[in-house]
Amino acid sequence: MSKLLDISTIDAPRIDLGVPAGARVIVAMSGGVDSSVTAALAKLSGYDVVGVTLQLYDHGVAIQKKGACCAGQDIQDARRVAEAMGFPHYVLDYENRFSEAVMEDFADTYLAGATPIPCVRCNERVKFRDLLETARDLGGAAMATGHYIRRVEGPNGPELRRAHDASKDQSYFLFSTTKEQLDYLRFPLGEMPKSEVRRIAGELGLVVADKPDSQDICFVPEGKYASVVERLRPGAAEPGEIVHVDGTVLARHQGVIHYTVGQRRGLGVAAADPLYVVRLDPAMRQVIVGPREALMVSRIVLKEVTWLGDGEGEAAAREGAEIAVKVRSTRPPAPARLVWEDASPTGWAVELATPEEGVAPGQACVFYSPDAAHSRVLGGGWIAATKAAA
Repeated sequence: MSKLLDISTIDAPRIDLGVPAGARVIVAMSGGVDSSVTAALAKLSGYDVVGVTLQLYDHGVAIQKKGACCAGQDIQDARRVAEAMGFPHYVLDYENRFSEAVMEDFADTYLAGATPIPCVRCNERVKFRDLLETARDLGGAAMATGHYIRRVEGPNGPELRRAHDASKDQSYFLFSTTKEQLDYLRFPLGEMPKSEVRRIAGELGLVVADKPDSQDICFVPEGKYASVVERLRPGAAEPGEIVHVDGTVLARHQGVIHYTVGQRRGLGVAAADPLYVVRLDPAMRQVIVGPREALMVSRIVLKEVTWLGDGEGEAAAREGAEIAVKVRSTRPPAPARLVWEDASPTGWAVELATPEEGVAPGQACVFYSPDAAHSRVLGGGWIAATKAAA
């Protein structure tokens, strides 16, 4: 495969990772097409590439699991790409770290009546913390990943910006990346459309060129969240009441873990008008439901906030800085302003210009620049509480 090691012989871009030619670059390889092309382009552009794949959960189960990242077949695929491109590849057993930092948090968050995002926690607590430190230990001048997001050098240091391919933009899941981590990380696919990435993989003859994208959360088979929580916390799903916002008890349920804020279907309640889950009260074992307008939220209280904008984040919040926010990964950024609440445990809050529905504690509220394109990621935080619109 040595003929592949001259980038001039193939139709693929030379990537500049902002480190000296020949420097060692650690590439986090999930076994999918994106991270494989990242590693291949780094190798073809003259960097000393070392591929690293994390084994995050039971390998025997992983081999049988399709449609998820970091599974057994994915490890094999990453290894085959590394062999074809001629760079070393290591598999690191992070199963215990992943279980403690991501899976346990997932279960506890659901039991607290919130809706977790384990992929963010994985980036935050495993890939961009533990793996990043391992990359430094391996002598890497930088660590590259296959995420669709851009790192741009700004007047005050590197900035995080949305991907060129809006349909693949992963900025919502990377909001907790710190400025220190951003100094070390590289995202070479941020300027490319997905179609170009697959074309390059095909031209290189990579075994993953036509491999489908991962769909499921890796430890949640077929999207059955409640069954995972019940396995991690046996006996935690206690029955309770489904209560209307007016106080009327409508029915019984088999555990709040089976419900999420904004849910309409599967409530098991007969009503003349559609009802939605408005909030969850795990202490009282209640699922509170109401009409759609009861879902509308105007203020969001945040915790564990990461600020990637210029200056100090608290100063921006106290000044009521205009921003845009996403409260769901599938929604476009919407106008808002930062608020500082001295009475709040964290201080951070966001006031929405237009109330939104289905804003759930446990999800992320991601900050973007207020320009028309909302291109720059200014950070974000975890939704701790919401305040209903008038």
